Amino acid sequence: MAWHETHPAQPAATARWPRLGARLAHHLLGGMTSPAQTMRRARAQLFLWMPVALSLGIGLYFGHASEPARLAYAVAFAGLVAALWAWLCGPEAAQFPAAMITLICAGWLLAGARAHAVAAPVLSYRYYGPVEGRVAGIDRASSDRLRVTLDQVHIDARLQPARVRIVLHDMAEAELPAPGTRVMTTAHLMPPPPPAAPQAYDFERASWFNQLGAIGYTRVPLLRAAAPAPQDLGMMAHRIRRNLSQAIQTRIPGQPGAMAAALLTGDRAGLSEATREDMRRSNLAHLIAISGLHMGLLVGFVFAALRYGLALAGRPALLWPAKKIAALVAIAAATGYLWISGASVSTQRAWIMVTVMLLAVLIDRRALSLRTVALAASLLLIWRPESLISPGFQMSFAATTALIVMLKPWSRVARRLPRILRPLAMLVATSVIAGGATAPIVAAQFHRISEYGVFANLLAVPVMGMVVMPAGVIAGLLALIGLSAPALWVMGMGTGWILSVARYFATLEHAVIPVVQPGAAVIPLMVLGALGAVLARGAARSLAFGLVVLSLGLWMRAPVLRPMVLIAPEGELVGLMTQEGRALSKAAAGFVGARWLEADGDAADIARAHARPGFTGPANTRSAQLSGRELHHLTGKGAEDRLRDLCRDNAVIVIRARLKQRPEGCDIWDQKRLRETGAVGLDAQGRIVAQARSGPRLWSR
Repeated sequence: MAWHETHPAQPAATARWPRLGARLAHHLLGGMTSPAQTMRRARAQLFLWMPVALSLGIGLYFGHASEPARLAYAVAFAGLVAALWAWLCGPEAAQFPAAMITLICAGWLLAGARAHAVAAPVLSYRYYGPVEGRVAGIDRASSDRLRVTLDQVHIDARLQPARVRIVLHDMAEAELPAPGTRVMTTAHLMPPPPPAAPQAYDFERASWFNQLGAIGYTRVPLLRAAAPAPQDLGMMAHRIRRNLSQAIQTRIPGQPGAMAAALLTGDRAGLSEATREDMRRSNLAHLIAISGLHMGLLVGFVFAALRYGLALAGRPALLWPAKKIAALVAIAAATGYLWISGASVSTQRAWIMVTVMLLAVLIDRRALSLRTVALAASLLLIWRPESLISPGFQMSFAATTALIVMLKPWSRVARRLPRILRPLAMLVATSVIAGGATAPIVAAQFHRISEYGVFANLLAVPVMGMVVMPAGVIAGLLALIGLSAPALWVMGMGTGWILSVARYFATLEHAVIPVVQPGAAVIPLMVLGALGAVLARGAARSLAFGLVVLSLGLWMRAPVLRPMVLIAPEGELVGLMTQEGRALSKAAAGFVGARWLEADGDAADIARAHARPGFTGPANTRSAQLSGRELHHLTGKGAEDRLRDLCRDNAVIVIRARLKQRPEGCDIWDQKRLRETGAVGLDAQGRIVAQARSGPRLWSR
C-alpha cells in the first residue's frame, strides 16, 4: 500500500505551515490595510496615545541642552495652534499625526510652564549662621540621622530659600518638635549639589521642582520659637500623622512597628538605614513607599468588604446600588489615606489612578482598562510634568499597564484553578508580572538587579495584601472604640515576616547583581517600544519590537562607552578606569565615588576602589598616566603653587580651587570651569565625551 494511503493526514499537516506563515505576515503587516484605514484605526485609539505624546513633549523639554529661549516657546505655541487646526479641520488622513503633534507641543509647553511656575530662590554659596523656619517634614537621611525640612525660612542672607533641609547630628527622635512648630538653629547650608556624573540622578533639578533652596546640617539642637498655628490644616495633617506613627510604634516595637507606621501614615523616620538597605537589596523597597500597591490594596479591601457586606443586608441589597456605594466609600478612604499619609508625589499618583478607576465604576465603565490608565497618566503629566522623569512614575505605570495587558490571559488561566487558590495565585501572578515589567527600569535607574527579588516578592507581597493592609484598615476602624491592639498585633506579625524575608535574601551571596548604566536613549527607546507593542498594530508593532531590540543592543554596548576619566562637579574626586575597575584618587567624597562605581556596574566599595593601582603620590597630589599624558589631581593648601610645577606637556590637571587665571601648557579643570560643565567624562586622550551640563537651565547655578 502506498505511503499516502496509510498516512492521509500528512499533506494537511504540512500545509499548516504556509497558512501559519501567512497569518503571521498578515498580523505583522496589518493585513495590508490602506493608509486611510490605518489612520482611522489610529484615530480611534488616540486617547490611548495621549500620554505617550505628552511624554514625548515633556521629554524633549527636559532633554534640552540649555534653557529654551522665548523664541522657542513662541515656535512651540505656533506649532500647537497650527497642528490643532489640522486636527480639527484638516483631512482625515492628517488628523492623527496632527493630534500627536498638538499633544507633543502641549507637553513641551506644560513642562516649561511648570518649571517657571515653581521658581523659588536658591542659595548660591555656602552659608553658616542662624536659620529660622517652620517644620514642614521629618525623615531620615542615608547616614541614618534624622533631618527636618523647613519652610517659611529666614536666614541672614540676601536670598531667602523657600525650603531648606537640615540633617540633625545631635538630636533624638523624641526631642523633635511637632510639624508646624517654628524653630531656630545655627546650621551649615549649601546649594543643592549638581549630578555626581553625566546622566546621573539630578538632585539639583529635583530640588528645583520641590522648591528646596538649600541643604545642610547642624550640630546644635533645634530651639522652639513658636507653637504650631491651630488653623493650619496642612500642618494639622502632619501632626496627626506624627502622633499616629508614634502610637503605632509604641504598640509594635522595633523595626516592624516602624514599617507599620510607614505603611499607614507615610512616616518613614523610624526605619533604620540597615532596614532600608535590606529592602533595596531584596527588591522589596517598593513596599515601604506608599504607592499604587498600597493604595490599591487598601481601596480593594474597603471596596470588596463593603460590597459583599451590603450583599448580606437582605432585601435592601436588591434595591441599593451596592457596587457604586462601595466605590464612593472607597474613594473617600483613598482620599483620607492620601491626606493622612502626607500626600507625597507617589501617593498622589496612586490616588489619581485608583480614583479614575473607581469613577469608571460609578459611570458603568470598565475599571481596569488601558483607557483608565491613559487618563490617569495624562492627568498626572498635565498636573506635574516633572513626574515623567522620576523612577516612581515610570515603574508605577509600567507595572499597571503590564497587569492590565495580562488580565485577559490570566483570567483564562485562573478559571482552571481551584476557587480557594485563586486569590493567592493572583497575588503571586501580579508579583511576577509587575516585577518583570519594572525590572528593566529598576536596573537602568538604580544600576542593580536583585537576583532573588522575584522570590522575595512571592513571599512578601501576598502577606502584604492578605494580612498587613487588611489588618491596618481594621485597626483604623477599631481605633475609634479603642480596640485596635489585636489588629495592630496581627499587622506587626505581618511586617515582621516581610522584614525577615528582606533580611534573609539581602544577606545571601550575590544578592545584588551590578548593572552598567545604559545610555541616555535606552530608557526612552525601551518605553516607546513597549508601549508601541501594546498599542500599535501591524507593521507599526513590528517597528515597536525593533525599538526594544535596539535599546537592548545599546545597553549591551554600555560598558564599552563608559568614560575613561570621571571628574567630580567640584573637583573633589577623579576616577580612572583600569583593568581592575575604576580607581579613585581619594577615599573621601564617598557619595560621588559610590555613584560612579554603581554606574560602572562595579560592586567594589570606596576603600577598595581607592586601593586599586592607577594613582600614585601623596594625598594632596595624586598622579596617573593617561595615554602618554599625565593626569594630576591637586587638593588642599598650596594646590596653586604645585600647579605651576606640573603644568607642562599638555597634562590634564584637576584642581579643587577656583583659579583667577589658568596657566598655559596644560588642560586645567578648576572649579570655575567645572561650574559651567558640571561633572565631566573624558576619554583616553583627555577629550570630553560626556558632561552633566551643556548649558544653563533654570535649576543649575
